[in-house]
Amino acid sequence: MSMELVKAIYNQQSPMLYDENFYHKALQDIENDGISSQIYFLLKMLGRIEQTPVFFQKRLKDTYDQGLYQNLFIKNQLELILRRFEDQGIDVIPIKGVYFAEKYFGHIGARATSDIDLLIRQHDLSKAIDTVKLLGFTVDGEEIPGHFHSSFCKEIPHSSIPLVVEIHWNLVKENTANFQIDDLWNESISIGSSTHIKELSPNHTFYMICLHGWRHNLDSLKYFLDIIQVIYKHRDELDYEQIFKLAQSHRTYKRMIRTLSIVYQQFPELDYMKKFSKKRRKTLWDYRSQKGFKRYVDFIDYQFFSYDSFKHSLTEFHNWLWPSRHDLSSELGLNRQAQSFLKMYLSLYKKRVTSMIKALLPH
Repeated sequence: MSMELVKAIYNQQSPMLYDENFYHKALQDIENDGISSQIYFLLKMLGRIEQTPVFFQKRLKDTYDQGLYQNLFIKNQLELILRRFEDQGIDVIPIKGVYFAEKYFGHIGARATSDIDLLIRQHDLSKAIDTVKLLGFTVDGEEIPGHFHSSFCKEIPHSSIPLVVEIHWNLVKENTANFQIDDLWNESISIGSSTHIKELSPNHTFYMICLHGWRHNLDSLKYFLDIIQVIYKHRDELDYEQIFKLAQSHRTYKRMIRTLSIVYQQFPELDYMKKFSKKRRKTLWDYRSQKGFKRYVDFIDYQFFSYDSFKHSLTEFHNWLWPSRHDLSSELGLNRQAQSFLKMYLSLYKKRVTSMIKALLPH
């Protein structure tokens, strides 16, 4: 239901639906995806909020207010960190989060967030870690082998959920691409009068947000909204040919084509805003309705055939078949650090086989 609602919001040529049952179901999807703030602000920005039921407006507004207060606190912490990085001479690029909300959705409360993501140069990693630790953040979990960020957390007053800062030195796993992060740094733009606080160029912001959506297989509408809003804001500046040329050199081209093919398939009106001519003819991706054989064919396509080289596909297959302890715990959804690897692997394969059988059985 939420996908149909988002399509209706962006299609200003037709009136909004007024079916209360539709909005009750859409509200469940919206809250599951964590996009209440985005939907509320888009409806207001496009002058369509009054075309929806009152109960729907109120629920969105209540959630938006909660997210706004949290975002204000996070922005305060972000600015504190950025000032320290500037003073320490650490180049830093805030990615996603409150900065993204303000720039691409038009307001700090228009995109709820719960953490801070910062891109730094790898040679500044130790200095960056020391800086956030001095601000009261502590290491959040063990180092994840093969990943490209470290996490730190700090308790938030009156909240059971701590604030997490992720310090990134890359944007994708290094062993499944030939990603050259310096390509992005070389075209980064200083923010205001800062020397070390920077932002990605429009092309690279779009590149980053598409790769982020791909990493989650677009399993939430928030990834669609992020991509659409960057297109909406930078449609005259985005150079798809340059972006795809960069993706080819980084060996992330298939990821970009898959992601944008799905987004343009779901929102064909985007072609009028920014033409995308390299679409795959058809993708098996289907929002929240995949069942049976189709679901697993799409999974295989995403998991193993989103890579530009056989070597990278093989690496990902190996990672999937024999995941690290961290990835095992994550996929199993429980803290199983105390268990042996053998027990964790047996639990994982049992879960996968059970899920596959359930999906393939007639409903």
